[in-house]
Order: sequence, then C-alpha cells, then structure tokens
Amino acid sequence: MLEKLFKKYKIILASGSPRRQQFFKDLDIPFTLKLFDVKEIYPDTLYKEEIPEYLAKLKAAPFQDKLSKNEIVITSDTIVWLDNEALGKPQNRKIAFEMLQKLSGRKHEVITSVCVKTNSFEKTITDSTSVTFSELTRDEIDYYLERYQPYDKAGSYGIQEWIGYIGVEKIEGSYFNVMGLPVHKLYSILKEIQNS
Repeated sequence: MLEKLFKKYKIILASGSPRRQQFFKDLDIPFTLKLFDVKEIYPDTLYKEEIPEYLAKLKAAPFQDKLSKNEIVITSDTIVWLDNEALGKPQNRKIAFEMLQKLSGRKHEVITSVCVKTNSFEKTITDSTSVTFSELTRDEIDYYLERYQPYDKAGSYGIQEWIGYIGVEKIEGSYFNVMGLPVHKLYSILKEIQNS
C-alpha cells in the first residue's frame, strides 16, 4: 500500500538488528542498509521514553546534510524499563543473568522509539508495551543464555525466543514493539509522508 512512496523515495534502514531488517522485508518495504558508528551514550538526566527517543535521534544525526531529496532514513532504539532504570544490551553473561533475575516474576516496560528523517522532515514516535514474566529458575536462565546468547538485546531477552515461550505470562500492547519495532506506528508515518 506504499507503492507511491517507494516510487518517490529510497528507504535507508540504519540498524544492524536482524529483527528490524526482517520486519522491513515482511512489510514489503524495499530498503538499503547504511550504518554510522554511533556511541549509544545518553545523558543520565534522561528518564524513561526520553532515552530511546534521544538514541534514535542520535543515530539519525550523522545523516544530516547527507540525504538526497528522495531518501528517507529510519533509525530505532529499544530499552527495557524496570525500577526506574533502563536495561540496555548486556555487556557480558554475568550482567545478562542479573538482568533476567531482576525481570523474573515481575512486570516491566519495553519502550521503542523510531526516528524517520528526510532532508526536510523529521519525526520520532515512541511505543511502550508492558510485559509480565513468570518466575524463572536459575537453570532456565542458564539454559537460555547458553543456547541463545542474547547479548544484542535490550534486557537480555528476545520475546520471540525460547524464554518468551516459557516465561512471558502477559503482554499489554504491541508484541512487535517488544521485538524492537512498533511496525504499526512506523507504517502510519510512512503513509503520512506518502500522502503529503
């Protein structure tokens, strides 16, 4: 349904995430990958959704003045929010284990922001999903970390993987947002650009 957009614009996805790349394929969005090496550091004064919004914009910033008039760049960032703390990607197995222990038996929020930018337009949208985990045993956490090594995932887990099957009791909001992209909101922005 975005055929007019694709005739007018080339889509650039600035994400190394295999999941986000697959989303674009599943949405029938033709895209090219282009990444800049951006250090994902944010001011410690930022709170909750301000963090992924800041990081999504930070990832889009290197494209400033580098986009032609027929290019759209899309960047994104996801955090897990628990106890007034952002859980990002774990740096090692010990941190991953500790994160999953914190999430065990509790509700947390997964917050994803997406920045859509042309040389004359920029919009950032954010979506939040509540996820409730059942109690996870040490053996279950060990098994998951050993088999799936989720070190590229915020909060140390992928809901679409084994731990999501056995551990997630309840979801309030978009499942795809937990995977790293609120596809329904992104689609709405692209329609807005197409119809502008």
